Amino acid sequence: MDTADNAANGPGAGGAEEPDYAHWTEIPTRWADNDAYGHMNNTVHYAFMDTAINTWLVEEGGLDYRGGDVIGMCVESQCSYTAEVAFPEVLAVGLSVARLGTSSVQYRVGLYRRDRRTEVARGRFVHVFVDRTNRRPVPVEGPLRVALEKLQTGAA
Repeated sequence: MDTADNAANGPGAGGAEEPDYAHWTEIPTRWADNDAYGHMNNTVHYAFMDTAINTWLVEEGGLDYRGGDVIGMCVESQCSYTAEVAFPEVLAVGLSVARLGTSSVQYRVGLYRRDRRTEVARGRFVHVFVDRTNRRPVPVEGPLRVALEKLQTGAA
């Protein structure tokens, strides 16, 4: 996966404004992502959102999802579909934090064609960070909080 931050969120080719997200990553579609209708199945959009979020948490926030004391639990997700997409396209996934609380975070996620101009889907994803053992909410602290603060629009 190729990642590229977009701190400026300024005009792109042709003068069109690029969508306002703190971080961008590219995810290629796979042959298996297409469904019987010839386009990417709706469940794959959620997988792309989950991949973009968790890649950021692991790479930037140091989240150890395999053995760390704190894990993120998805408690809410939503996706609105705005255009069809199919293999072999590469999607640009924009990621920002809409709200950062004591133990939870609400992400704003946009899926776009690679040129970042044509929206394919937009969504919301909410994590509550919990203790791995007792599953009770814990404060988001340290490198994880710093990484999430960077995703607040305009902070990256």
